[in-house]
Amino acid sequence: MKTLNPAPFQRFLVPLGALVLIVLAYRSYGWPGVAAALGALVMWALLHFTRMLQVMQRAARRPKGFVDSAVMLNAKLHAGMTLLQVLALTRALGESVTSQGEQPEVFCWRDAAGSTVDCQFRAGRLQSWSLVRPPDGEADAAP
Repeated sequence: MKTLNPAPFQRFLVPLGALVLIVLAYRSYGWPGVAAALGALVMWALLHFTRMLQVMQRAARRPKGFVDSAVMLNAKLHAGMTLLQVLALTRALGESVTSQGEQPEVFCWRDAAGSTVDCQFRAGRLQSWSLVRPPDGEADAAP
């Protein structure tokens, strides 16, 4: 089953929506409406940028490729999530399995029990993931 990737549409819809908002503001309220619409768009961009910085700062404080619980991460993932959303869930950068620039990108997160979650991203969106748990004998020997 082939799924529709929303990323190409977002490239056009966000600027088009901003332009429609500015035009409607001008038609309704004139230049003060344009100023208000531009102010709202700048506020939206600043909120998005602040959230992105916050996620990256939290991820920088944690060890690379480490997550508290790989099983809980596996339960919270769903196809189509952006890499930023996955980083917000894990609060850590993933350990890259593939070489730089190769598609699909694969990142791995491990927990203290030795379980790993491998996430496959294409164009920045989660396509698939797999949870690998260690055999029962190895789980007791994990630090």
